[in-house]
Amino acid sequence: MFAHWRVVVALAAVGAGVAALVEGRAVDRPPGVLAPDEPWQQLVERPPFAHGDYQVTPLADFEVDARVLSVETYSMDGGARLSPIDFALGWGPMSDSAVLAHFRITQGARFFTIYPDEQALDIPTALRSSSNMHLIPADDSIEDRLKGVKPGNIVHLRGQLVSVAGPNNFTWKSSLTRADTGNGACELFYVESIEKR
Repeated sequence: MFAHWRVVVALAAVGAGVAALVEGRAVDRPPGVLAPDEPWQQLVERPPFAHGDYQVTPLADFEVDARVLSVETYSMDGGARLSPIDFALGWGPMSDSAVLAHFRITQGARFFTIYPDEQALDIPTALRSSSNMHLIPADDSIEDRLKGVKPGNIVHLRGQLVSVAGPNNFTWKSSLTRADTGNGACELFYVESIEKR
């Protein structure tokens, strides 16, 4: 009797492990540009609003259709309570599986890095067609949906690029151009809606 239950528990654990692997696996896409357009942005002047312990100031309305290249969640760094997840996103050539096959993409410490092989697209074009975005979910529902996204998904995100002030002199400000690189080049994106496929 006990042996029977041990087998059932073991099979359930294996099934849960397989389901987790399948759920976390990247979405395969055929070659071809899947998100042809650059992000849309319009500068705005609006008063700040409260978001938890933070004051959020809109800098620009922002929308993007893009392929998710990588996803990284954060729970320990200084911005994790505000922005618990980053997406590395690609559009234009960086949404094409044939192009991406020549890059290795990593995320960590709020940066993303692309490692090209000898046949890869030129780096300036690749960087203008991709970005690491620090995502601030507007509410718990948006956060849950963001955390359900996998590499290879195509997402449509809408909201605002923002600057933030918080406790203990905390500040964080979005880039407002896709042409910059390095420290400060990421978008700080207050996400109000998400669609994925």
